[in-house]
Amino acid sequence: MDQASKTPLLDRVKTPQDLRRLPEKDLRQLVDELRQETIDAVSVTGGHLGAGLGVVELTVALHWIFDTPTDRLIWDVGHQAYPHKILTGRRDRIRRSKLQPLTPRPSPRKREREDDPRR
Repeated sequence: MDQASKTPLLDRVKTPQDLRRLPEKDLRQLVDELRQETIDAVSVTGGHLGAGLGVVELTVALHWIFDTPTDRLIWDVGHQAYPHKILTGRRDRIRRSKLQPLTPRPSPRKREREDDPRR
């Protein structure tokens, strides 16, 4: 028997455009699911958890309000980008060891996604 997903809204969000299709009333649940996903991912790979957790609400709000990726987001420190990476198509790779190819790095990188503001 299949177990129900713990992140049903987040499972539907593969891009910022998907996020913007959600009604405003669902954003609180999405924030909660994104926070849990960030905690779960960092518990597997290690890394800086606090910076990402501190911007979960901000990340959802920025992607919901602005036309990302056309409007670029710049993070104060790279580790704040974990929730951003989950919402921008890299969720499936976020739990990989940092030594594996194609694993998202903590800091935004143009090599991973063209709208990331760095290198």
